[in-house]
Amino acid sequence: MRKFAAFLLIFFVTMTAMAQDAAGSGFTITPAFSMAIAAGICGLAQGKAIHAACEGIARNPGAAGNIRTTMIIGLALIESLALYTLVVVFAK
Repeated sequence: MRKFAAFLLIFFVTMTAMAQDAAGSGFTITPAFSMAIAAGICGLAQGKAIHAACEGIARNPGAAGNIRTTMIIGLALIESLALYTLVVVFAK
């Protein structure tokens, strides 16, 4: 078992040692694409959440306060995806 563990350790260490160098400056547009995809997904998710909340309020107007509170918390969590992506874009 020790020989197998040593083999795996050496195998993984040499893989990282022989790895290719980092990409050049030709790949600087990738963060912009990731931000665009995240913003698009956030927009779709927020639209779906608001649509569902409006339907819920229309069916049961008495629960409007609870639905609104839950919707606002959900929208904040959805928006955090775009903000985290923005942080990652500027961190690179």
